[in-house]
Amino acid sequence: MQLDAGSMTAIRNRTKRAHGHLGKVISMMEEDAECQDIALQLSAVIKALQRAGVVLMTDGMKACFESGQGPDDAELQQLQKLFLSLA
Repeated sequence: MQLDAGSMTAIRNRTKRAHGHLGKVISMMEEDAECQDIALQLSAVIKALQRAGVVLMTDGMKACFESGQGPDDAELQQLQKLFLSLA
């Protein structure tokens, strides 16, 4: 699956934001912040990365179907494994 530049830019921006949030988590740990505050920020990082993964997969599938080439059985199994890895 190849994504168009616009989709890839949006996904890259999501992961960059998550990267920034993860940096904040590390800073909070180094500054001995409250555990609940760290956990909340960490939860946001995890959610952002999961969403980026889902957008990556769904945009890839959309591109595949719009091209008129539906996935074959092997590709469907691969997609299923990828989705499960994000669950």
